[in-house]
Amino acid sequence: MRIVFLLSIVIWAVACGNRAPAPRVVRPVKTTTAAGARFIEKDFAGMATPDDAVTLAFKLAGQVLNVAVSQGQRVGRGELLAELDPRDVELQVAATRSAYEEARSVQQRMQRLLAHEAVSRQEAEAAQTRYAQARSTYDNTLDLLQETRLRAPFAGVIERTYVDNFERVQAGQSIVRLVNPVTTTVQFTLPERALEALRDTSTRFSVHFDNYPGVSIPARLKDYAKTSSDASGFPVSLRLENPDAGRWRISPGMSCTITMRSGDSVPDAVSLPVSAICAPAEGGTYVWVVGRDDRVMRHEVVLGELFGRDRVVVDRGVEPGDRVVTAGVYQLREGDKVRILN
Repeated sequence: MRIVFLLSIVIWAVACGNRAPAPRVVRPVKTTTAAGARFIEKDFAGMATPDDAVTLAFKLAGQVLNVAVSQGQRVGRGELLAELDPRDVELQVAATRSAYEEARSVQQRMQRLLAHEAVSRQEAEAAQTRYAQARSTYDNTLDLLQETRLRAPFAGVIERTYVDNFERVQAGQSIVRLVNPVTTTVQFTLPERALEALRDTSTRFSVHFDNYPGVSIPARLKDYAKTSSDASGFPVSLRLENPDAGRWRISPGMSCTITMRSGDSVPDAVSLPVSAICAPAEGGTYVWVVGRDDRVMRHEVVLGELFGRDRVVVDRGVEPGDRVVTAGVYQLREGDKVRILN
């Protein structure tokens, strides 16, 4: 029995040794052609900010007599927004006017006496100086009387009021905030490594507002901060170019996406979909390049920046025109035969 068992094992081993190896599977994959990354597009979240906005305050302290506007109200240029109780200033005006008229009378009398050589030139000049001082003080109090009324410097909408009627306020205390409801300015935050693109004259911007799907409005650089105190990024402002205000009304606070198109700093770089990148657990970053015989070769790559919504720059490891696998990258092995699906 033992001999029979050993013979069966030998026969089984010989049969297995003579079996032909299983053919390798031809794997279906999708590919793309590596393109030169001459330009890189990056998207940033932004917001429309007002062209004209100001927080208005009185130049003197006093009691608010009337806040003539409310939040959300439209006002025209020069319209009354708020006023202080003018009685204290009116008393100052009356006092300075009296002093001014007295100094003017003395100055005129001194000029007549000087013409008859009844007073010295020094006395006449002193009277002229007192008159000039009194006139200046009177004019200043008249200006203060005008400052008890706060008027709109431009047409806009009252974004907020900060005080109520009969409230006492200090000089410089915020009273109302006035904003132009139509704007051509958008702002976003740019990371430090992308600042160099702002100095490149080939950089272009386009703005897409959430309220207007499918609409792209070109924009140009307005200004940007060259410092970032909190290390969160650098604020950049853009000016929309020729927006059609009749169709696309842009108001402060509207959210948008800014697309920045700039030249790539690496001249021989290519761009690929992110799905083409293979990063196995054992380490390294690779792509699979399809040869002329439809067999794949693994190329180690050096990646640049992400851009757009689903692409990445490859600085080294792939040449323009290479066929690169974009789907099924983790199922492949070196030399595998593939079938192109696209």
